[in-house]
Amino acid sequence: MTIDFFSYDLEEKVLKNAPLADKMRPDSLVDFFGQEDLVGEGGFLNRAIKSDRIPSMIFYGPPGTGKTTLARIIAKSTKKYFEELSAVTSGIQDIKRVSKDAENRLTLDDLRTILFIDEIHRFNKSQQDALLPFVEKGILTLIGATTENPFFEVNKALLSRMTILELNALTKEDLSKIVERAIKDEKGLADYNVVIEDDALEYLVGNSSGDARTCLNALEIAVRSEKRNNEGKTLINLDIIKNSIQVKKVRFDSNGDEHYDTASAFIKSMRGSDVDASLYWLAKMIEAGEDLLFIARRIIITAAEDIGLADPYALTLAVSTFQAVHAIGMPEGRIPLAEAVIYMATAPKSNSAYIAIENAIADIKNEEIRKIPNHLQDTHYRGSSSLGRGEGYLYPHNSPSGYVKQEYMPEKKQYYKAINRGYEKKIYDDPNFTKDNI
Repeated sequence: MTIDFFSYDLEEKVLKNAPLADKMRPDSLVDFFGQEDLVGEGGFLNRAIKSDRIPSMIFYGPPGTGKTTLARIIAKSTKKYFEELSAVTSGIQDIKRVSKDAENRLTLDDLRTILFIDEIHRFNKSQQDALLPFVEKGILTLIGATTENPFFEVNKALLSRMTILELNALTKEDLSKIVERAIKDEKGLADYNVVIEDDALEYLVGNSSGDARTCLNALEIAVRSEKRNNEGKTLINLDIIKNSIQVKKVRFDSNGDEHYDTASAFIKSMRGSDVDASLYWLAKMIEAGEDLLFIARRIIITAAEDIGLADPYALTLAVSTFQAVHAIGMPEGRIPLAEAVIYMATAPKSNSAYIAIENAIADIKNEEIRKIPNHLQDTHYRGSSSLGRGEGYLYPHNSPSGYVKQEYMPEKKQYYKAINRGYEKKIYDDPNFTKDNI
């Protein structure tokens, strides 16, 4: 057998200079921290590995949560051949080549293949379709990784043949265990005899956004840039960590899951009258670079749908906020937004107008359209009176109270039910209106 010393030497150098996050990538579930519901005793992936029944899957979750690592652990634990492609740099020819190799491997050596595709959401429809026959026939097991919601980004045909597993951002406890292992492991930083202070560790794991890669890369910079003391120890304090970690970035995609989830949390917090939560989600969107007018439009919707007639001024304020933000932009635009959000969150709530128009529209769509009574019909054209148009109409302003009782629709049905809160209480207490006290 010929040994390629050049390739071997290259691999050694690559491994030696690899980032700490790559060096510390676990080889088994024993050293894998996080995703306990999936990999813990009795978890789906734990059972799938033990039974050697690995379905095609999509790992969906934020960066640094172990998607690639899990795919490699599965392949190693089940003695499958591991093939990896990146959707950023690969095309249909790469898919065909890998799939043909997998077919030969299965036929000649009875060896099954796991194909891992990173950022699978970046494959277009044709590229995703090219995977279908090989997945369907079981020639290979496909494991895709994505930070985007696969229900939005992956073809339905491919999606229906795969199991979707959502991975969550790592907790501070998970990251603390990962840091401890990196400090003590010979593959990691054991040679540096690292001692990290408690507040430094707390800052490190708290500002890594649940991303193990971010956490370990910051730790490596801190350790390698610091001199050992007289006792041969590398002491890491809070200032060193602060100068070694990048400013925490808000995970956000203006077209993705995080965008819609944050907007949803924002609206529901205002609806739920939690002013501090409303401001928190507002701050997240501002820091993530969300379109300020998108935020202002959400406030207008809240004013109309959730506050409604309990405080009619809310809609006026919301529209004014939109105009103000449009006029001044950032950074000052955050101030009227905050003012409006506080007002919406603390205002009395009523969705009576929303429910009323929804019910009325439902009847228009689903029931026979009712005939307009003669006395309500238009009389502006010549000859309308000869047809009986407008005959019998009672003009409300002729009454001292400004109200007269007459039929305005056949078979009258109640759509609007006033609520006994805020400004709407005035309507609720008016004897001319039917009400429903909630």
